[in-house]
Amino acid sequence: MTRELEHCKVAILAVDGFEEVELTGPQQALIEAGAHVDVISSEPGEIQGFRHVDKGARVKVDRTFAQAKPDDYDAVVLPGGVINGDAIRLIPEAQAFVKSANAAHKPIAAICHGGWLPVSAGIVKGRTMTSWPSLQDDIRNAGGTWVDQRVVRDGNFVTSRKPDDLPAFNAELIACLTAAPKSGHAPRQSSTAHRWPKSIRIPI
Repeated sequence: MTRELEHCKVAILAVDGFEEVELTGPQQALIEAGAHVDVISSEPGEIQGFRHVDKGARVKVDRTFAQAKPDDYDAVVLPGGVINGDAIRLIPEAQAFVKSANAAHKPIAAICHGGWLPVSAGIVKGRTMTSWPSLQDDIRNAGGTWVDQRVVRDGNFVTSRKPDDLPAFNAELIACLTAAPKSGHAPRQSSTAHRWPKSIRIPI
């Protein structure tokens, strides 16, 4: 087992109603690659996962939005789930978290309905993304370009459509993190910021 991400810290932002495997899948892949992963939510305790429409596992919250600082993390993961995606996009602290990560050119990985938060945070203009198909109008209306592919990497954005895409999503996120500056060294708003490839797409 490789440990290429042992110096990385990753934040997974979610609230009740997340699609279980879209949180636990990336979480496990990142941990296996050596990363430290925190689940961040509005309240301490646990959050409720779903397997589509049925209740799934509950996941421990490591930090709340009030406790977590975006500067402490190298990347942000946004799992889907209709309930989770629709709720978290309205949380100012969640919006501020992804805005800060984006301003620092850190990887932001969103799958399925996880793309709603970047839309509401106003950071998708000019981006090429994928998502669950029902988000395509929201992405286009926010100034982004929507494509139907299993994973799309555009700059520091990594996006996928659904649970079936998780192997490609996890692999692209880990590749993105492997190339990224590590915690404490990530560039802030600077002309010398790390330059990501404009768009790397893996077709169906």
